[in-house]
Amino acid sequence: MKRLAIIWHSMTGGSQALAEAAAMGARAAEGLEVVLLHAEAASPQTLLDVDGYIFVFPENLAAISGVMKAFFDRSYYPCLGQIEGRPYALLVCAGSDGRNAVRQAERIATGWRLKRIADSLIVCTHAQTPEAILAPKTIDEPELAKAREYGAAMAEGLALGVF
Repeated sequence: MKRLAIIWHSMTGGSQALAEAAAMGARAAEGLEVVLLHAEAASPQTLLDVDGYIFVFPENLAAISGVMKAFFDRSYYPCLGQIEGRPYALLVCAGSDGRNAVRQAERIATGWRLKRIADSLIVCTHAQTPEAILAPKTIDEPELAKAREYGAAMAEGLALGVF
């Protein structure tokens, strides 16, 4: 049975909602196990034990969130040369842009020689004031639907051996 890891970090709930939506979509596929893990609980062994990845995180100060970056930092070298060719996708919750965080994560994935299966999904909350940035986030249904579709597409591709 194929396994998909959805590894996430969230500070205000937006990225968590996207990760849970992706997991819901992925769990609809037969013949696939979905592992939904917070970045602090994920390890290099997590990456070695699964067949594909969806990384979900907020953009903080135009960069990958610190907790997600710490996950990548502690996993990079232990997995280098061992996960090449596995599929991945990115979901980013951003206040205004998100592209730099995507660029950073894509560089990490390139170093691992992972295979991007879709353009990254950036969900923009338009939070621009300190109060709005720190406030709990609610993701609109159309964006959650996109995350569910992302999860479903990754799961179906893994289950069918497309990726």
